[in-house]
Amino acid sequence: MRRQLSLVLTLALGLAAVLPAQADTVIEDFTMHPENRWRFFTDAVMGGVSTGRLEMVTGNGAPHARMTGHISTANNGGFIQMRRDLDAPPPAGTTGLRLIVRGNGQRYFAHLRNGATLMPWQYYQAPFEVTPDWAEVRLPFTAFHASGRMMPGTPAVKSLRSVAVVAYGREHEAEIEVREVGFY
Repeated sequence: MRRQLSLVLTLALGLAAVLPAQADTVIEDFTMHPENRWRFFTDAVMGGVSTGRLEMVTGNGAPHARMTGHISTANNGGFIQMRRDLDAPPPAGTTGLRLIVRGNGQRYFAHLRNGATLMPWQYYQAPFEVTPDWAEVRLPFTAFHASGRMMPGTPAVKSLRSVAVVAYGREHEAEIEVREVGFY
């Protein structure tokens, strides 16, 4: 019996060594009516004066979303965002958010919401930079920080409800394009 158990363990460990790591999970490639899945918000929902727009772009390359606008910190404002609710939480073993983006060379943020983000102003946030060329950005869940003290320090992956790309926190002109969103 011990020998059979040893053989089973040896085979299982050997098989695990040759199996590929978990593949990336794409949740959005901006085909098939992405305008039905993405919502655009500005700080006007809380009295701010930032302005912007979200466009779904097709033709001349891969389809993608383009978010542009003016971020103003006047009147306690300071953001524009594009947000997508998730159909289901990421698969078990997922360790981060993956984006393919380009833009105007500035800092943007990814926001995650889950079961711990009960109030509209709560989120988990991680910064990232964009360049004029398409590039993959990988944000481990450990890089996301809670927006408030009453939330757990890092997001619980199994209860993720939405993902957002956000221009936030300072006066500036936003221009970011997103070609793919997923998990790794």
